[in-house]
Amino acid sequence: MDYHATTPVDPAVLEAMLPYFNGKFGNAASIDHFFGNEAQRAVEESRETIARLIGADDSQEVIFTSGATESDNIALVGITEAYSHKGNHIISSATEHKAVLDTLDYLTTRGFKSTILPVDKVGMINPDDVESAITDQTILISIMMANNEIGTIQPVREIGQVARDHEIFFHTDAAQAVGHIPVDVNSSNIDLMSFTAHKLYGPKGIGALFARRKRPRVKPAPVIHGGGHERGIRSGTLNVPAIVGFAKAMEIAAENMDREEVTLRQWTEYMFSEFQQHIRGVERNGHPLNRLAHNLNVYLPGVESKSLMMELATQVAFSSGSACTSAKIEPSHVIQALGMHADRAHSSVRFGLGRFTTLSEVNVATDRVIQTVSRLKNIFV
Repeated sequence: MDYHATTPVDPAVLEAMLPYFNGKFGNAASIDHFFGNEAQRAVEESRETIARLIGADDSQEVIFTSGATESDNIALVGITEAYSHKGNHIISSATEHKAVLDTLDYLTTRGFKSTILPVDKVGMINPDDVESAITDQTILISIMMANNEIGTIQPVREIGQVARDHEIFFHTDAAQAVGHIPVDVNSSNIDLMSFTAHKLYGPKGIGALFARRKRPRVKPAPVIHGGGHERGIRSGTLNVPAIVGFAKAMEIAAENMDREEVTLRQWTEYMFSEFQQHIRGVERNGHPLNRLAHNLNVYLPGVESKSLMMELATQVAFSSGSACTSAKIEPSHVIQALGMHADRAHSSVRFGLGRFTTLSEVNVATDRVIQTVSRLKNIFV
């Protein structure tokens, strides 16, 4: 029940990857011999597949990275370094992933300024607020596509149009969106997009940054130097097996997206209705409709989320927020950004269902949570 943190590798993805660990082990940059050429062909075919599935016009707009966090860093740091002569202002939102928010904090130490926009009570950004925040120094707008904690899907097409109208680059962190909802970088006016394989049944340690080459041309400064790989934006020996697995995972996700959307939305709605029936005062966090189908984030009044998780640690895997911030003992910044009190953030939990979740598991998890919440409330009354 924690598929937002990561997903298992699909067996078909693993099968596609295996030959490139041994028999086809060449370095994709060593193109003077057969082994290198074989690896390079696999990389470029994978790049073309991924580009096609996100609606990119040119496969070279897909830059391979180690994951969405690195992609976010390249997008923000790379753009500010490359285009600082045009301005020093970035617009983002209060519910962004820490890979964006912490990078913005870093950039403020280097003289850049940021405007962090508020969200409404269900986590939505108003495109008019984005436009109102623009100054003559704004060079980048970074708004995530789908939230990793509450699942709210932002109006990225409208925000992208605002950016396009003002000739400002638009970046979106789409780590939770790609492979789960339709994504088209052109129709959504996206100039830079971060995404990763391990959120869509691919391997960990491989991600990508979409960086537009035309209308407008976007060229972030490199964050990692050496060798000039990936259009000079991200140097380093390419992880060929993972790249092949990334592309295969994207293909499988595209084939199964509609079916999974229907099933997982039914199951998360079922869980929420059961919680409403058996737990007094339970409420959903995030948008009731414009959300990821496999996401359910709920407020369980009177129960500390960490206590609930500890009680069920050997039975049900779920979380109280982002996996990337779970080491910090602090309430979710996302829940607090909804205008909620800290107690609500401390009493909210996230369930993330996935391709290999079964209805039996949904039923067991739902029952165990209801029973444990009831017992904990009786203990602390």
